[in-house]
Amino acid sequence: MTEPELPLLTVPADGIPDVVDSPAALHESAVALGQGQGPIAVDAERAQSFRYSSKAYLLQLRREGAGTHLVDPVALEDPDGNADLHELAEVMTPHEWVIHAASQDLPCLAMAGLVPQRIFDTELAGRLLGRPKVGLGALLEDEFGVRLLKEHSAANWSMRPIPHDWLAYAALDVELLVGLRDRLDEALVAAGKREWAEQEFEWQVRQFASPRPDDPERWRRTNGLHQVKHALAMALVRELWDERDLLAERYDLAPGKVVQDRAITELAALVDTQKLTLPGRAELRAIDGFKRRNARRFENNWIGAIDRVGQLSRREWPAVRLPSDGPPQPRSWEQRHPEAWARWQAIRPAANELAGQLELPPENLVQPDVLRRLAWQPPAEVSSESVDARLAELGARPWQREQLSALLAELLG
Repeated sequence: MTEPELPLLTVPADGIPDVVDSPAALHESAVALGQGQGPIAVDAERAQSFRYSSKAYLLQLRREGAGTHLVDPVALEDPDGNADLHELAEVMTPHEWVIHAASQDLPCLAMAGLVPQRIFDTELAGRLLGRPKVGLGALLEDEFGVRLLKEHSAANWSMRPIPHDWLAYAALDVELLVGLRDRLDEALVAAGKREWAEQEFEWQVRQFASPRPDDPERWRRTNGLHQVKHALAMALVRELWDERDLLAERYDLAPGKVVQDRAITELAALVDTQKLTLPGRAELRAIDGFKRRNARRFENNWIGAIDRVGQLSRREWPAVRLPSDGPPQPRSWEQRHPEAWARWQAIRPAANELAGQLELPPENLVQPDVLRRLAWQPPAEVSSESVDARLAELGARPWQREQLSALLAELLG
């Protein structure tokens, strides 16, 4: 017998609020939120598939007694592109923020000057509780027996005016968030995992609520780069990537909207590594990714990038592979590093088994990289205390170390 379909939420209980798009409206929202009670539900909508910036294009805030507030930071920006949200920050900072998948939203909230002191991440709480599905929709179905539409999750939130049905979707994302927090909090307490969650939430605030320095090697994350095997071809990827990044920032377009990664690496694959010659305009025009409208628009920029690569000396070519700051992948250990392989074969299954007993995803009990580094370089003198210190050095939280240190010490000893 087919189970009846759960009811679908389409409109917030209090209706769709007006968008906060003026300093006066922002002041009213700050006052209202300040007079509310309890935690503040927080969500943010970005447009990273469409725009260069990773900033928030809409903020959703809800608090008991204050209702839902949809804040448009773009409408509040000054000529330099900065939105003054200090009134919101002053009201929000002292209180707990309830966020779903905080690691995704904390960076863009910090860009807007909104940095929490305390959070409750409903997605992470679901993981610690061993829930099989931890998306917001799945958790709301489990706890409240209702469904949310997710059809606008990948929408272009930089569009103005924001369509009415998008605003309904945005408001519904925070409608039940505090109630969900309360249900999950009760479950964490009952499972003896509330302290674990608190440590994880604190770690997330430290990890994601402050800007990270730009990585000068970001271009190495180009999709398909693993197929590029020569330093001259790598130089071409780097120069094309840098040119694309400049264009993307100038026109506020997602880099993939300028030209896709695949086109860059396909062109790099045409470098003649025997004669050390670079592809030209004809080869560029033959690649599908460079035939798209935006890519064609900037054809002379790509040719300029190719020409600049041709002027580089060999010393200026980048290394094909950067030296790793960690151990090699375990798949190479069995023949070359049998002792490390034996340690890995002992501790990885044990950690996975323990995670199952604790009803946790293995990566939430211990990050795979932490376990890999421990197997590669255990303490010189193995004991519970030395393993605990090594785990702490690698970033494991106290609750994780409490579960793992003695077990791993026994296996490594």
